[in-house]
Amino acid sequence: MPPPPGPFRPGFWRSPIRGPWLTSVFGLVLLIGIPLLFVTGLLSYASYNPGLSPLNDKTPDKGVLGFYLFSWPTHPYWLYRLLQGVHVTLGVVLVPVLLAKLWSVIPKLFEWLPVRSVAHGLERLSLLMLVGGVIFEFVTGILNIQLYYVFPGSFYRLHFYGAWVFIAAFVVHVGLKLARMTRALRSRSLSAELRTDLAHTLPEPPDPDGLVAAAPALPTMSRRGAVGMVGAGSLLLLAVTAGQSIGGRLRGTALLAPHNRDPGRGPTGFQINKTAAAVGITPALVGPDWRLEVHGRGAPLVFTREQLLAMPQHAAALPIACVEGWSTDDQHWSGLRLADLAAMTGMFGAGSVLVESIQPPGPFTRVVLRGNQIHDLRALLALRVNGAYLSLDHGYPARIIVPANPGVNNTKWVHRLTFRA
Repeated sequence: MPPPPGPFRPGFWRSPIRGPWLTSVFGLVLLIGIPLLFVTGLLSYASYNPGLSPLNDKTPDKGVLGFYLFSWPTHPYWLYRLLQGVHVTLGVVLVPVLLAKLWSVIPKLFEWLPVRSVAHGLERLSLLMLVGGVIFEFVTGILNIQLYYVFPGSFYRLHFYGAWVFIAAFVVHVGLKLARMTRALRSRSLSAELRTDLAHTLPEPPDPDGLVAAAPALPTMSRRGAVGMVGAGSLLLLAVTAGQSIGGRLRGTALLAPHNRDPGRGPTGFQINKTAAAVGITPALVGPDWRLEVHGRGAPLVFTREQLLAMPQHAAALPIACVEGWSTDDQHWSGLRLADLAAMTGMFGAGSVLVESIQPPGPFTRVVLRGNQIHDLRALLALRVNGAYLSLDHGYPARIIVPANPGVNNTKWVHRLTFRA
């Protein structure tokens, strides 16, 4: 059957720099970056301790895909900040490389005949899953970074299952193409290509995969220019993204961080995700009638905020790190140790604690923490930060702060703690 007109015709694609070598250069970068992206993403999911309680598990039907889950540690205290910062920053930095790789192989997407044999059909199916999966993962991830939740369901569930579909197709694709990629990379010297200017840029020899144009046009960009343009794009994205995770003076360079969330100045002037007003917290809910309930063995204990402030206070310097990739510098928190509150109820060796917020019901208004998180001496029910009372947006009158804990699990506006064996 003759190919239909348009992109299915071999003569439609005419770039003289498209070919196995350039495709393999971009593929090599992705071969290194994507597994790191996948591993840091899985560790980010594990940090929510989804195996501990249905409240923490956003993918309850994961089955064997939860094989790697483990008790999330509290040491080092910056662990989640590092992992999520790497995951989000790397994902953004790889976008130009991904687009370049898709451009380099786009003739394969319009191959004719679409299916020539069973083996060819399976390869095409893996390619469809690969391209669809990677676009889905990058798009949903970038939307999540911007707090733009337009997903038809939970971001965590969609991103989690999408990652497994994509990585399965990625492994199949690497198995099919690794030998060809190795041969293509060895066919040309990288240093020689980076010295070749536009005037001396020639098409690669014809290849069995059909990446090289059948009727190449005159070059308008050298391979050196293509690699340089993609590299410059990635460096630019690094410069405007990494600051939201690194903090300090570089925070001002994070142009891609969510905007319109200026925390103001002073001791409570650091990043927040959701304001009190956005989740329905009003001053009346946290006024003089607010009480903290602590449950364990025996009758519940009930405290006013003044009673909590009168108890021995402990301090910890910990950051807030969020799934969107942003994090704060270490903030100086003070309040009551969770271990001490557990002991007050007779639960000296508490294995978990249910933390409940006073905010209206919704995702993460209730969270379960593990025993190792309770008994870390830096795990606090915080009442102050940087020497000042918590602001309403930072969780006044009391909030949780635990080392290496995802920000969303450091529950704000706490009104009940239930310790369990």
